[in-house]
Amino acid sequence: MDADLNQLKINRNAKQIDAEIISNKKVGPYHHMVFAVGEIAASARPGNFVALSVGGENSASVLRRAFAIYRATDKGLLGGTIELVVAPHGAGSKWLCSLQIGDFVNLIGPLGTAFGIPTTAANTMLIGGGYGSAPLFALAELLKNRGCRVDMVLGASTASKIYAPLEGKRSVSSLTLTTDDGTAGVHGQITESIPRLIREFNTEVIYSCGPMSMLNSINKIAQDFDLVHQCSVEESMACGIGVCMTCVVPVKVNDDIKMLRTCIDGPVMDGSSIIWDKESLKDRLTK
Repeated sequence: MDADLNQLKINRNAKQIDAEIISNKKVGPYHHMVFAVGEIAASARPGNFVALSVGGENSASVLRRAFAIYRATDKGLLGGTIELVVAPHGAGSKWLCSLQIGDFVNLIGPLGTAFGIPTTAANTMLIGGGYGSAPLFALAELLKNRGCRVDMVLGASTASKIYAPLEGKRSVSSLTLTTDDGTAGVHGQITESIPRLIREFNTEVIYSCGPMSMLNSINKIAQDFDLVHQCSVEESMACGIGVCMTCVVPVKVNDDIKMLRTCIDGPVMDGSSIIWDKESLKDRLTK
């Protein structure tokens, strides 16, 4: 059996398939890609990701690349599909973005943990940085259908790097944009607006996706307001299935510290359990 498949007992609904690309459109600096995945789509939840084999026959990378699922649809003319938002930064993602409709990519998914949904209607705030906000759009629709108030905050260094702000606006009660350079929305870093918005919307639960430094800052704000904070952790996932141990983060488990794999125990994690500060981790380990 394939070594990848040996690990799928951890993600019981995951499958390994050759997925056909049925759409690849450039949206600003990103690519919106749609893959035909059959029954896999029915098991995908907001927060899950897929691990793709990249590079082609002559330049294939040994390790897979992990991509958060933007949206999953389990019915329609083409059957089950998943959508990804890809930023063509490294060699692997550039290769992926260069593929054409009808090409196939080996894919494992859905993987990882999903966002938890409140059991009763709650005031929720979804905070996303750059294209890292991709998992939040499907989450917003799910929360809205459960009767929750959904306020979304999208931020980036400049306006062109905010992904699909108009789509976000359709799914939420309010949408706030922030840019570091002031080219769209509020001028400043995304975390500067969060305390004011929490007070304005009486937020009870925060969901976040984006760079680790941003998640750390949001977690501090959530703790100041005594709010639940679920975050999708952006550690590098070299395999995506729990083998390589490159994506571990220190997490408080009762009175212990454990190094948990974000591809298995995450990527969605309780922000309050993560030890974000290296100095704090050092202090706890030396006690």
